[in-house]
Amino acid sequence: MKAFNYLLFFLLLFSNGILFSQNLENSEQELVELLDNLRNAKDNNEKKQANTLFKEKLEQTIQYTGAFDYPFAKLKTLGSIKSPDNTFRFFNWNVEQDDLTQKYYCYILKLNDRTKEYNLIELKDKSFMLPRRPSDILEGDSWYGALYYKIIPFKKGSKDVYTVLGWIGNNSASTMKVIDVLTFSGKTVRLGSPVFKNGKEIQKRVFFEFSKKTSMYLSYEEKYNRIIFDHLSPETPALKGMYSMYVPDLSFDAYVFENGKWVLREDVIGVNDKGPESYTVEVKDEKTGAIKEIKVKNKWEEPSKTHVATTPEDQMREESSQKAKDDKEMNKKISSKNTPQSYNPVNSAKLKKKRRK
Repeated sequence: MKAFNYLLFFLLLFSNGILFSQNLENSEQELVELLDNLRNAKDNNEKKQANTLFKEKLEQTIQYTGAFDYPFAKLKTLGSIKSPDNTFRFFNWNVEQDDLTQKYYCYILKLNDRTKEYNLIELKDKSFMLPRRPSDILEGDSWYGALYYKIIPFKKGSKDVYTVLGWIGNNSASTMKVIDVLTFSGKTVRLGSPVFKNGKEIQKRVFFEFSKKTSMYLSYEEKYNRIIFDHLSPETPALKGMYSMYVPDLSFDAYVFENGKWVLREDVIGVNDKGPESYTVEVKDEKTGAIKEIKVKNKWEEPSKTHVATTPEDQMREESSQKAKDDKEMNKKISSKNTPQSYNPVNSAKLKKKRRK
């Protein structure tokens, strides 16, 4: 009888698992259609209506058993990432408005350590009520709005906290990125923490703003325990402070994690992961025209040994100097050709005597 009860229990568990999976698959397909309607909406009114329907269905779906681990791979324009320690998951999306500004939406599915159940937390975009770059600690219902793409866990004392990297569409002229910190307390979340150290200045979060016509690199390198990013500068010094004119200047800075804080280090060197010793490439044989494969070494060469970059002024000076040398050589040849050979009477007499013999 006991064995029968165990068997019945596992059969019920298995059948429930199939049922939950089918519920999630069916709901995902509904969400795909609702999300397509949202992305195809023509104006703000249509977008608002379509987003309300999508949001309601998503909120219902992600509370199903098994939703935390379900991939939702068909929802291509929904951001969905898990924390590396598997304690929470973002469901994050944006809706572009007619004026090219963005509205952001985010649900967090957070594991409750005590009950082992999942709490649903909503971040509410209140950017229209906040400063452009809010510097205070914020509650989840007073959020600046962003699309998060990286979660970095770390310890603050004995408490687990999370650094996040995010993208903010901003407006028609500029884009922003943000580094922030999430702290959980039961069913609430707070954003911001005084852990970013820039010299003597301490910040609770870090914003970057740059021109819409370019992109900015902002990434976490686990190997070096640092957040590395493009240094931004105005296109000309006169545009300082006009962030829609800021672009990467080909140098890098980083926040390095030291003693519980992210410490700014300027002018760091970006290092790529080591690649293979050689690559196989296809080339065209100059004689036969046939395509053949050859191996080339994956070895960096110092550019100054083969090519030297010059400014237009340097090139003009070089050409002028070369022309002067060429003119000097030409004048020397002409002078040599037109000048009579020197006359030596002694040698001339010796030559005549030799001829008579």
